[in-house]
Amino acid sequence: MSKQILILNGSPRIHGNTAALIDAFTAGAEAAGHTIARFDLAALDIHGCRGCLGGGRDPRHPCVQRDGMDAVYPAYMAADVVVLASPMYYWSISGQLKCAFDRLFAVAELGPDLANPVKDAVLLMAAEGDTEENFAPVRAYYKALLDCLGWKDAGIVYAGGNMAVGDIQAHPEQLEAARQLGAAL
Repeated sequence: MSKQILILNGSPRIHGNTAALIDAFTAGAEAAGHTIARFDLAALDIHGCRGCLGGGRDPRHPCVQRDGMDAVYPAYMAADVVVLASPMYYWSISGQLKCAFDRLFAVAELGPDLANPVKDAVLLMAAEGDTEENFAPVRAYYKALLDCLGWKDAGIVYAGGNMAVGDIQAHPEQLEAARQLGAAL
């Protein structure tokens, strides 16, 4: 069954290691018949959540702010799967991804119970470190996020040993893991 997949790219490097993971994942997903909507968040003008609790009044524009999130909201609402793609920044996701994800609360405000739409989720993460200990804080955050949202983990690719742009090309097994994950959805 074909799925709608939303990819939120939290990397500021448009052709970096995270982008390579996304490209491999996308190739696998498209080969399996899935539809992809990809947003390179660093290229969008997205402001931080104001915590105003003023969203949810207009399904076309869930948030009171008018910015780059206006393009993301329809794809998010239509998505079956949300891919969180990010380089590791200080043992977490990037600020670009966190900022955009915080703003998705406006969609939860569309309903009286403030429930987020239930999705499957994928995590693609490039990082310099390549140990279990290095990824432990991200693993804990991702698990807590999914538990609180009621989302299902559809797969994770941790791609360690990648600091400089292009380092991931020396790790074809990481790109293949991303491709296979996209194909398996």
